[in-house]
Amino acid sequence: EVQLVESGGGLVQPGGSLRLSCVASGFAFSDSPMRWLRQRPGKELEWVSNISSGGGNTWYTESVKGRFTISRDNAKNTLYLQLNSLKTEDTAMYYCGKDQYRGQGTQVTVSS
Repeated sequence: EVQLVESGGGLVQPGGSLRLSCVASGFAFSDSPMRWLRQRPGKELEWVSNISSGGGNTWYTESVKGRFTISRDNAKNTLYLQLNSLKTEDTAMYYCGKDQYRGQGTQVTVSS
């Protein structure tokens, strides 16, 4: 059974940083491309970032380029998303995903 458990969200001021984590189990993590998604209040689920199985290739939606960094530790079955220079419009529930699966999410709120 695929399980994805996110953590690391919280309340942060504009310009602040957070690091999200996603612990994966139930599948061959090191063989799997992974992604981060988010759902902002009143909006549809949107793609944020992808990373290849080995971590050597990454992709980002335009609005987060230069501010967010996706990474992974295959020895720990863990996916990360470093969020820097946060803006109020980054407020969302963040999910990690693999294929059609995603976790329960972790809430990021950016507010002064």
